[in-house]
Amino acid sequence: MLGTDMVGIDFAASGMAGLGLASFGLLILFPFLMAYAAASDLLTMLIPNRISLALVAGFALLAVTGPMNWTEIGYHLGAGTVVLLATFTLFAFGVIGGGDAKLAAATALWLGFDGLGDYLLVASIFGGALTLAILFARSHPLPLRIARMPFALHLHDAKTGIPYGIALAAAALIILPETEIWTRALAG
Repeated sequence: MLGTDMVGIDFAASGMAGLGLASFGLLILFPFLMAYAAASDLLTMLIPNRISLALVAGFALLAVTGPMNWTEIGYHLGAGTVVLLATFTLFAFGVIGGGDAKLAAATALWLGFDGLGDYLLVASIFGGALTLAILFARSHPLPLRIARMPFALHLHDAKTGIPYGIALAAAALIILPETEIWTRALAG
């Protein structure tokens, strides 16, 4: 068995000694899934359902094994439900993609109401900046080197949407560490 002294990790000094395995794993899972969603949306303009499902499953595991009581779990479920209803309404009107709607709702489940307003604000700001940057890039020809990359050609096409999952994921990664669920999970 590989000891922590063999890999140079001092968990006691890092503050992770009291961190439960479930909390540590799930607080790694969330950032990984956000990065995966952003990369997937950038490269394919799709956010696979498995990402949102993994976020929901990860939250369920954290809720059951972590420091949340049933009332707090209910509030987090409420936040996810409110965002799901709002984003699917936007999806029905063609404003956002279905993957964006599911990702935002699964993220809201993790953030709860205490981080939801900040998340929506930051995601809106990032989404606006991303949209402006892509529209600016689309108004110029692609450099030859970049034009050889299929994802860049697709992203540069004016008929293609905006990979808003990038903004949603970035906002989530900024807001989650400020929430109660993160603080309490790290406190062990």
